[in-house]
Amino acid sequence: MSQQDMTIYEHLEEFRKRLMIVVVFFFIAVIGGLFFAKPIIHYLQHADEAAALTMNAFRVTDPLKIYFQMAFVIGIILTSPVILYQLWAFVSPGLHEKERRVTLSYIPASVLLFLGGLAFSYFILFPYIIHFMMKLSGDLNIEQVIGINEYFQFLFQTTIPFGILFQLPVVTLFLTRLGIITPQFLGQIRRYAYFVLLVIAALITPPDIFSHMMVSVPLFILYEVSIFVSKIGFKKMQQAETKQAQQEKSVQ
Repeated sequence: MSQQDMTIYEHLEEFRKRLMIVVVFFFIAVIGGLFFAKPIIHYLQHADEAAALTMNAFRVTDPLKIYFQMAFVIGIILTSPVILYQLWAFVSPGLHEKERRVTLSYIPASVLLFLGGLAFSYFILFPYIIHFMMKLSGDLNIEQVIGINEYFQFLFQTTIPFGILFQLPVVTLFLTRLGIITPQFLGQIRRYAYFVLLVIAALITPPDIFSHMMVSVPLFILYEVSIFVSKIGFKKMQQAETKQAQQEKSVQ
């Protein structure tokens, strides 16, 4: 077997090891989530956003489905730092020592942004959507009978995407430090990125312009922040490469 084949094999083995760590931790986190799912479900049912709603189970299995879905979501949230760390550990051997330290600091920032996205969508966006839907039902003389399965499905579909989207600045900075993207590239595709963000906003908001702008504007700001942090990361990367080149030249 050639050295190149061994290198590929070692990379695959390393990836498999990292993936197994994530899977095992996720399994443990889901088991832990089973203990927290019940109080969280109770809290969400009695929060202000759901206080005026009477939730019903239309299928016998709906309560069990919601219980395990909540445990799964808790498991994902608890596992996210481990996923990010294992990803960093997989790519860090190809980075310089300073880059390894810097990119490692992205992990807590990414987790905080994820939680910030969840908080923004749940405490700001989600109540407005519920209010809009209830008002529309009243205007149309429709009495809503809320299924608990449908309510939590809608809650997850509204909040979790925002938790992911709020990590855009950190992901952009990470990819910039790896040399995969540049701030110039992000500026060139701005119009296309805005269009994609508009489509995402349209998919998760009611069909009125105010709620659409409530989602679109923060996403646009996130993209511009991503370009800004990409410029900072790109500049620091260039400075580090110039310094390294000067050091190598002085040694020669």
